[in-house]
Amino acid sequence: MKTRPYHHGDLRAALLTRAEQTLRAKGPGALSLRELAREAGVSPAAPSRHFTSKQALLDALAMEGHERLATAMTGALERADDSFADRLAAIAGAYVGFATANAALLDLMYSVKHDTAASEQLIAAKQRLETLTMELIEHGQRRGEVRAGPVDRVSLPVIATLQGFGTVAVSGAIPAEQIERSLGDTIAFILRGNAPSAVDAPSGSAAE
Repeated sequence: MKTRPYHHGDLRAALLTRAEQTLRAKGPGALSLRELAREAGVSPAAPSRHFTSKQALLDALAMEGHERLATAMTGALERADDSFADRLAAIAGAYVGFATANAALLDLMYSVKHDTAASEQLIAAKQRLETLTMELIEHGQRRGEVRAGPVDRVSLPVIATLQGFGTVAVSGAIPAEQIERSLGDTIAFILRGNAPSAVDAPSGSAAE
């Protein structure tokens, strides 16, 4: 029997690509390092050079998902205007766009992040959405466009609303042709809930 070679260009990337395809089509239970090796045309032992176990593979997939989500959100923020409303719309659109295009991957990202054995790197990656949202709130407060209050308390309902909308959209409860309009309604809801009161003043310098 002819032995399959180990060398396969960027084997790690190839395995992750095939693993994500399997994840989309069949779910995490169908993932197998041996099967991925067969599909990639390498020896059964070759994947162990990159992933010591199936859990390591799942962690790597989740990590890649978090990195792609962070890239999408930061890119959207870079293209947005300076107002809180525009930056909120940018980050919300990027998150929901990622969620609807990568439902299985997003589910994996959330399931892995609650694992008590998750690596520090993975824990830090999953906190990126929270960090970006808190930075968004801080910026809005400095501009006098967001109600006063501790940033973590003000940002939590925003994060929960965005994640909740993404979950509902992915579930199919919102028809695809209505997602954009419904997201606009959700953003308007967040803006109303975070509007400064008459007694609020910018927490930093005057509005830019």
